[in-house]
Amino acid sequence: MLSFVSERSIWETLREERRPIVLYGMGDGALKILSACRRYGIPVRGIFVSDDRLRRRDFAGFPLKTLAELEAELGEMVVLLCFAAFRPELLAQIRRVGERHRLLAPDVPVFGEGLFDRAFVEAHADELETAYRLFADEWSREVFRAVVNFKLSGKPELLAPVETPREEMYRLLDIGPGEDYYDLGGYDGDTTEEFLAFTGGRYSSITVLEPDGRNFRKLERRAASFPPGDIRLLQAACWKEDGVLCFHSLAGRNSFLDRGGEVRVAARSVDSLSAGRRASFLKMDVEGAEAEALLGARETLRRDAPAILAAAYHRSEDLFALPLLVRRLNPDYRLFLRRQTYLPAWETNLCARV
Repeated sequence: MLSFVSERSIWETLREERRPIVLYGMGDGALKILSACRRYGIPVRGIFVSDDRLRRRDFAGFPLKTLAELEAELGEMVVLLCFAAFRPELLAQIRRVGERHRLLAPDVPVFGEGLFDRAFVEAHADELETAYRLFADEWSREVFRAVVNFKLSGKPELLAPVETPREEMYRLLDIGPGEDYYDLGGYDGDTTEEFLAFTGGRYSSITVLEPDGRNFRKLERRAASFPPGDIRLLQAACWKEDGVLCFHSLAGRNSFLDRGGEVRVAARSVDSLSAGRRASFLKMDVEGAEAEALLGARETLRRDAPAILAAAYHRSEDLFALPLLVRRLNPDYRLFLRRQTYLPAWETNLCARV
């Protein structure tokens, strides 16, 4: 095992557990965790939700209960967190559960397969080690160590010590007035608004891509209040080449590209978008398509070497594969890793600049 890996796999730990194991929450995350438990032969005794979420009677073949009901039935338990949280009030609620029972947060990928278990770490040991050594500062390596060990063990307490404010990434990337900014997963315009707040509303140009129709309309409404200038809003997905892709339109932040998707959307590459123009800052939060977005920016990365802020948590391999890809596309990039408050290890972001 790698020198910076100090934790056991959560799935090995749970197989030896003698206390009842229950799930906290329902939805896609719960289904993935339930599937993983079945794969590893880990019995699940029940599912509970917060009292104010008890609006249905069952989920995935289990009767839905409150925590108090399962406590009366099972006593001391191991609780597996099955949803993501960043709001202080919800994190406080999760902490209260963790004060009463052992609470773990299994890492299951948002997209793709490949659980981050011991076999996954061993199969990707060389890539993990190479990526770890590429980071330009010790704090990035500390974040990397913490996230790897969290993803392996599911221990929430490993994450809080390596959280930093989101604004630090903008400072780290030396973002300021005069940027040619590309927001490649624009959602409703919130991250473009964040960029404008950090730069005092000053910019050279702004290009925003958002493939989901409902989100795009929200983006258009919000953009009406942006400082006037060279702004392009495109209802399109970011990809490695121009074309048409299938897309699951779920609204919110959960829409994603998928060959089985029910909606066809235009796809654009950064190289196509920046032809005859300049790119100085690329923000990539594109729901698991970050590698393809980078491949579609290969000429831009060589020509302009824009600052990059890329989500590195949608797929199990993103944590090491994206840093390796950026350095392959332009060896001059310096790489950093930062994360903000989120449970599980979402909002772990790759920052790159020359």
